[in-house]
Amino acid sequence: MLFNSNAFYVFLPLVFALYWLTPRKYRWGVLLVSSYYFYMSANAAYIMLLLATTLISYGTALFMERTPDSKRRKRYLWIALVICLGFLFFFKYFNFLSTSVTTLLRKCSLPLDDVTLNLVLPVGISFYTFQTLGYVLDVYHGKTKACRHFGKYAVFVSFFPLLLAGPIERAEHLMPQIER
Repeated sequence: MLFNSNAFYVFLPLVFALYWLTPRKYRWGVLLVSSYYFYMSANAAYIMLLLATTLISYGTALFMERTPDSKRRKRYLWIALVICLGFLFFFKYFNFLSTSVTTLLRKCSLPLDDVTLNLVLPVGISFYTFQTLGYVLDVYHGKTKACRHFGKYAVFVSFFPLLLAGPIERAEHLMPQIER
């Protein structure tokens, strides 16, 4: 769903009305459902990727905060970095890297066929990957506390007004607003 589409012109006032009609303690739920609906309107298949990135960063932040051992904390950080950046790399750069490597190997007289995948780049993948990794790094460095409420953290990651165009928001700025 694009911000200048007719669907968005219906979606935004509906979300706005539902948000203000909902009791304060449940408004995060309206924002979460709205954000996931907004994301799925582009391609519903990639909601699992958004959810996986959210779960990985949420879990590793909690583990890091509970772990006093700096080596284990660093290991959790690396797990989040490798998995989340791996998703980003795979969807954004796999075909480019694969084609480049096979072209190079062909120049070395190795007859290889291109290995490319017919993938559609998930909407906002760079945004939510860097949003989650910024959060994990902030928790690692002690700049912010790990969020204990998965739903509110999921809103932080998928908040629809920021999902497509950003900016990448720091947890210390956006999480208190979601809490309120």
